[in-house]
Amino acid sequence: MNRDIYQEPLVSRYTSPEMQELFSECFKFTTWRRCWIALAEAQHELGLELVNQEMIDELKAHAKDVDFEVAAAKEKEIRHDVMAHVYAYGLQCPKAEGIIHLGATSQFVVCNTDLIIQKKALQLIKKTLINTIANLSTFCRSYKDLATLGFTHYQPAQPTTVGKRNTLYIQDLLMDLEYIEALEQQVKARGAKGTVGTQATFLELFQGDHGKVRELDRLVSEKLGFATVFPVTGQTYPRKLDMKTAETLAGIGASAHKFAVDVRLLSNLKVQEEPFAKKQVGSSAMAYKRNPMRSERMTGLARKLMGLPANFAATAANQWFERTLDDSAIRRMDMAQAYLLTDAILKLYVNITSDMVVYPKQVERYLRAELPFMSTEKILMECVEKGESRQEMHEVIREHSVAAGLAVKEQGLENDLLNRLADDERVPFALDELDGMISNYQEFTGRAAEQTDEFLDEVVAPILERYQDQLGGIDASLKV
Repeated sequence: MNRDIYQEPLVSRYTSPEMQELFSECFKFTTWRRCWIALAEAQHELGLELVNQEMIDELKAHAKDVDFEVAAAKEKEIRHDVMAHVYAYGLQCPKAEGIIHLGATSQFVVCNTDLIIQKKALQLIKKTLINTIANLSTFCRSYKDLATLGFTHYQPAQPTTVGKRNTLYIQDLLMDLEYIEALEQQVKARGAKGTVGTQATFLELFQGDHGKVRELDRLVSEKLGFATVFPVTGQTYPRKLDMKTAETLAGIGASAHKFAVDVRLLSNLKVQEEPFAKKQVGSSAMAYKRNPMRSERMTGLARKLMGLPANFAATAANQWFERTLDDSAIRRMDMAQAYLLTDAILKLYVNITSDMVVYPKQVERYLRAELPFMSTEKILMECVEKGESRQEMHEVIREHSVAAGLAVKEQGLENDLLNRLADDERVPFALDELDGMISNYQEFTGRAAEQTDEFLDEVVAPILERYQDQLGGIDASLKV
């Protein structure tokens, strides 16, 4: 690492080598050469006499050994990256030099390469997403019965279970997975379309044979690994695709952000935490602190990712007629960042969900503090069963609930509602009987456990089975 200049933190700190390699110059420029080889092969196979097998063999022999220094020097001279690499390739392939890029425009290599990269990047994203879902599924199953306070408006609410709460995160991710699956169907080859998408030059090369030009488009796309090709384009593939891609990746960011913020809130309550390394330092001043740094990092990265779709929308909206160049500089940054951010976020998501910690005693403490208030309806019904008037008992319980609540808030006392009710002669139950009414926390969680099982069995399991070959093999270790 050159420490004298700015380094992109997404690369130096947060992302996987696999995603970094996809957006590397080496992968890009060798893929440009792959595009030129596919074009030459297709032209030769369709009978274009200008291209012969010896030329193709020469191109293939130098497909990987890009002379970056020669290309960089030429680009500095002519201010055109594609032609600089055509020049560098031609020096290595003198026999084929005259047919490299034959009939093509710069976006033939740029767009098709971008689409190849995105196709592979989406596969990496999907694999990590599926493993996150699998981790959460295991966690939900383990804690499906553990009753915990629910929260609405971040105020104590009716109990749920730890497992049921975490199914909400899975459901978000399953929606993200569906969007990725739909997006994958939209990633088609740009193909061989010519300068403004009319294939005019290719039609000239093939002496007006429209059938061969159509087949060239299909054949090149097939050689580049695509089953489908955009039927029409301007100079570039439609930037609408980039916009939908950014929205899909930002959706993953939003799902992760929701999870990460919840973990941070639960960490404050000491109820549920992300993993904490043995020698991890929480604060430079406060040695006792266990800051949820992974979730905090996840929140920050997601915030950045969620802000990117506006850039892509503006680019798609500003493609004047067949194309304008104001998309070039911003896409060099934003497209890579969108995927790298998503990769970093999901890497954290897998890391956290691999070893989350729950503290059942702390969970119980919060339940005991709040459940007396939430159990008043049950106590009221039990009083009526004993023959008491519902209206009279409602007023008694209301009086004591208000008093107990004030004592908690104003005096910092423990919730003593049950003691107050037991001491009131109008209430037909002793303290141990009232305690017994709320001792089984599970009774207050409704169908939370059952819903968790049903969701995991009926919805999640079939998806994980379908993607069984994608499970495992994720390096979620953190550099820092």
